[in-house]
Amino acid sequence: MALEKYSRILLPAIEEELKRAIATLDHPNLKDLWEMQAYHMGWQGIENNTGSGGKRLRPLLVLLVNEASGGEWRHALPAAAAVELVHNFSLIHDDIQDNSPLRRGRITVWKRWGIPQAINTGDSMFTLAHLTMLRLAEFLPADITLQAVRLLQEACLELTKGQFLDLSFESREEITINEYWSMIEGKTAKLIATCTELGALICQAEHSIRNAYREFGRFLGLAFQVQDDYLGIWGEAERTGKSTASDLLSGKKSLPVLFGLTQKGMFAERWEKGSILPEEVPDLANQLAIEGGQDFTLQLVNEYILSAKLTLQAAKPQGEAGKALIELSEQLLDRKF
Repeated sequence: MALEKYSRILLPAIEEELKRAIATLDHPNLKDLWEMQAYHMGWQGIENNTGSGGKRLRPLLVLLVNEASGGEWRHALPAAAAVELVHNFSLIHDDIQDNSPLRRGRITVWKRWGIPQAINTGDSMFTLAHLTMLRLAEFLPADITLQAVRLLQEACLELTKGQFLDLSFESREEITINEYWSMIEGKTAKLIATCTELGALICQAEHSIRNAYREFGRFLGLAFQVQDDYLGIWGEAERTGKSTASDLLSGKKSLPVLFGLTQKGMFAERWEKGSILPEEVPDLANQLAIEGGQDFTLQLVNEYILSAKLTLQAAKPQGEAGKALIELSEQLLDRKF
């Protein structure tokens, strides 16, 4: 398989570039700061396991798009590392804001070292991401490097806008589905769209190809998030690794929930009374399905999957890297329900 072949080559290169970025903190006076970053990235800690650092999907997208567009993936490594650092910066801060004690099966940075140092760790990782992106100038013309830097900055701004909306939703009683779309466009889709656009930009692909890859990334991100919302209520726990009771128990205002609230039926009536009890979850999920929430969400999943596949075709991915990119997108899009 092309993806397996490329993963064996690209993933170690991504790790090396990430470690290179964080190595600037490997100084006796900064030992703990370096350790916090290395721990979060999955390189340190007695609990290390294969998945402790994440799957590196975003940097893989950057490199595969670059190669599939006729580029040299090594020239895109700084951008691949930069987007992964931005992603992980956001996770460190998310864990604090969500009061989450665990991330990828391990104690979170804030829980282990405290909130002040965790905030600083995330801030320094954010800064290292942008310094790493500037290393593109070693391979690319200054104007392309500047465009790449701008793309990442814009993605970071949209990421924080999306996070603002997500946090504000927790304390608001009424949220529209349009507001939900604005939230996931910023929080989930924008960074993935930036990954795919960066891959094409760095090899200076023509604008039509670059635009197609950007839209592919956007639809990929939207499909993935709506899938998560679906699986968070009706998925199979043994397949997803996540309890299907958690979203309803936590009061998460996901897409199916927002749809159910618009129906003003039995689901909305119970939701508005307050916290859901564990024993109520199966019946409430079934009621939401009866009122159309399941079909509505699944229809949107399928629409975004189709849009992602069509825009990827329009981007005309080439060679073995193109095959690997198609395989990766199929893995991400065709999760079992």
